[in-house]
Amino acid sequence: MDDYPLLNLFWTMLWFFLWVMWFFLLFKIITDIFRDHGLHGWGKAGWLVLVLLVPFIGVFVYVIARGRSMHERDAKQIRESEAAFRSYVQQAAGSRGGGGSADELGKLAALKDKGDISQEEFDRAKARILA
Repeated sequence: MDDYPLLNLFWTMLWFFLWVMWFFLLFKIITDIFRDHGLHGWGKAGWLVLVLLVPFIGVFVYVIARGRSMHERDAKQIRESEAAFRSYVQQAAGSRGGGGSADELGKLAALKDKGDISQEEFDRAKARILA
C-alpha cells in the first residue's frame, strides 16, 4: 500500500470519473444528432464527423452551438413519453372516451335514482354492459 499513496488514488478516481462523464456526454451528443428532425443528411454527417474525428473541439462546439436546442429536444421527448404513458394507462384502465363499465353502471344507477329510467330499462342496460 505504500507504493500508491492516498492522493494518487484520489487523482485516479477523479480522472476515471471525468473519463466516464466525457463518454456519457459524447454518446448524449451523438444520440441528439440522430434525434434532431430539423437537421438533415449532410448536417448530421458533418456534426458526426466533427464529433468523432476531433472529439474535444467537436463536443464543445456542439454544446455551445446547439446546447439550448438539445435541452428543448430532451424536454419534448419527456413530455411525449409522459403523454403516451398517461394515454396507455387511461386506455388500460378503461376511463377514456366512453368510460369503463363501472362508470357506465354508475351513470345508469344515477338515471334510475332520478327516475329517468325504469327498473326494467336499468336491468336491460346493465345486462348489455356486463355482457
